[in-house]
Amino acid sequence: MSTFPDRRPPGRPRDHFTPRRGWLNDPNGLVHHEGEYHLFFQHSPDTIVWGPMSWGHAVSTDLVEWSELPVALPSTEAEHMWSGSVVHDVANSSGLGTGGTGPLVALFTSRDTTTGRQSQHLAHSVDDGRTWEPHASNPVLDIGSTAFRDPKVIRQDDRWLMVLVLADERTVETYRSSDLLHWEHAASFGPEGSADGVWECPDLVRVPVEGTDAYAHVLLVSVLAGAPAGGCGTQYFVGTLEGDRFRSTQRAMWMDHGADFYAAVSYSGSPGVMPVVQAWMSNWLYADRVPATDFRGSMTVARRLTLRRRGDTLTLVQHPVVRQGLLVHEVTDTELAGVVRLPVEATACRLVAEVEPGTSGRFELHVRVGPGERTVVWVDWTAGLVGIDRTTAGATAFHPQFAAVHTAPAPPTDGPLRLEVVVDLSSVEAFIGDGERVLTDQVFPGGSSTGLAVAAHEGAATLHRLAVYV
Repeated sequence: MSTFPDRRPPGRPRDHFTPRRGWLNDPNGLVHHEGEYHLFFQHSPDTIVWGPMSWGHAVSTDLVEWSELPVALPSTEAEHMWSGSVVHDVANSSGLGTGGTGPLVALFTSRDTTTGRQSQHLAHSVDDGRTWEPHASNPVLDIGSTAFRDPKVIRQDDRWLMVLVLADERTVETYRSSDLLHWEHAASFGPEGSADGVWECPDLVRVPVEGTDAYAHVLLVSVLAGAPAGGCGTQYFVGTLEGDRFRSTQRAMWMDHGADFYAAVSYSGSPGVMPVVQAWMSNWLYADRVPATDFRGSMTVARRLTLRRRGDTLTLVQHPVVRQGLLVHEVTDTELAGVVRLPVEATACRLVAEVEPGTSGRFELHVRVGPGERTVVWVDWTAGLVGIDRTTAGATAFHPQFAAVHTAPAPPTDGPLRLEVVVDLSSVEAFIGDGERVLTDQVFPGGSSTGLAVAAHEGAATLHRLAVYV
């Protein structure tokens, strides 16, 4: 049995960003600039429950290893800094740059602590996001609403577009600008898809269609209730951008069928043709109750997006951005029946399996296995479902809905089904069907629960490959 020690500070995940201290929720202002990925985030540094929101800040060159920087936009007694976005104003259309260099520009929701009014404010940076100067004429957009928030700005041809929500009305509003300072209304979208909860954190991304030169526009919208696993989640609409107006061309679908994937937004300016998104890994049902000491909240791994055609439908596919890791165990071309314990123990690892049902009815990967504890990622060939079972994943009593089995329709396949499972101290992210179905769940097992196992039930499965990386 090989045991691989943690390469992380005690009590922290290895491969997921967490703040040094305090509370973290939605990712904000994701941008790639001068070789750095900037992750801003909703942050309350002095408490581990949601409170007066500031913008925390971290940077990375590879989306895996992160360095936390000082708070970028601190809250005040009069103003809380809610979600928003950052763009590089390359051509200095705002006039806020110096020396011919375009600034980084943040557009974010400012919440007035006296009135609850939500308006859109601007700040800019000329030192690679290290310090920020609020605009003297803030707000740059104000309609007098208490539920008007989460601006995401994109560059479209010769103009800027901003998408943000009228949360209670379940609509995404589009505004346009030539200079980031003056905005006019262009279009509305919704309600469509899931409208059980208020809408938040929209994003509009251009996503390539696999195997073609085509693209489609995808609108991401987070909803506060009604997601497949209960509570909040992120839905998406595939469609077209006609001028400044987004139109959906197929029904809404869910990005993630687990319980802990919310407020997903993309990195502005990321290199390559595939957009890169990241989300908050929690759920408002129990976010303030999960086990914690000096910090609470983490991000998912970053994910690159493509679209895969299935008949008349385009499905969003997510490709995790992961560390290469060390291959410590591999099995190829074997028949699997029953439960087989693997000769590896690890708190953080990545498993890749390619499997066909053979005569079996069910295939399983068991992670974080210990006395009375395990989390199970499974494929039920008979029922046509995939899922995660966290009913015995350790601490669950802090909320009645935490111990649960989360499911999704199995993706179609003409051959072996590929599963990639990213395991960390307190999370499991399962990318099934080469990322066509994704489930993200937090788990809180004991420190001794480091075992791994693989299983086939009701017959024998054909395991073409199983690889474990640490």
